[in-house]
Amino acid sequence: MRREMSILVQPRCLLLFIALSIFLIFAFSGAKREEENTVEEEHEITQRVYLDVDIDGQRMENFRALCTGEKGKGANGKALHYKGTPLHRIVSGFVIQGGDIIHGDGRGRESLYGGSFPDENFKIKHSHAGVVSMANTGRDSNGSQFFITTVKASWLDGEHVVFGKVIQGMDVVYMIEGGAGTYSGKPRKQVIIAESGEIPKSKWDDEK
Repeated sequence: MRREMSILVQPRCLLLFIALSIFLIFAFSGAKREEENTVEEEHEITQRVYLDVDIDGQRMENFRALCTGEKGKGANGKALHYKGTPLHRIVSGFVIQGGDIIHGDGRGRESLYGGSFPDENFKIKHSHAGVVSMANTGRDSNGSQFFITTVKASWLDGEHVVFGKVIQGMDVVYMIEGGAGTYSGKPRKQVIIAESGEIPKSKWDDEK
């Protein structure tokens, strides 16, 4: 069964298409959102990418290339590609997290830039469920890991760089959270990114 999920992105940020088999698709699209009397800017769509998931600025280019795998191998000898990596942390009532292309368990991270790269800005907030943000281990330690919130998480503002949000298909995110999530974050079921890549702009209309 195929489910569609779309993501609204901030200026020059990526949008995920997570397609499940149970199948998700993320798509970044600029939009204008008003929440709690705060109006966010309308931003241009720059790229769309997808991740097929099986259940049992720099940030933009980094994420896009990790989806396509076009950069080959990194300094650790591992493919700079999300394909085959797990969602290693699924916290009930909080986030689903993946992108450890080194160890697959949250200990590893590597960017296109040979390690970690600096935070760009914290203008976009974790103001609702479905925000897509960079996972890190502290200031200026962005690598390959990312997470999607399942609740408003304002305590993360100023700590993690947001680069997108899910605008369609949050039911699939909640399905992953409900089916594999735990309060400790260790998944009850394995969730693997079976395939990933970039969707050409000429095919964006096909994904609506």
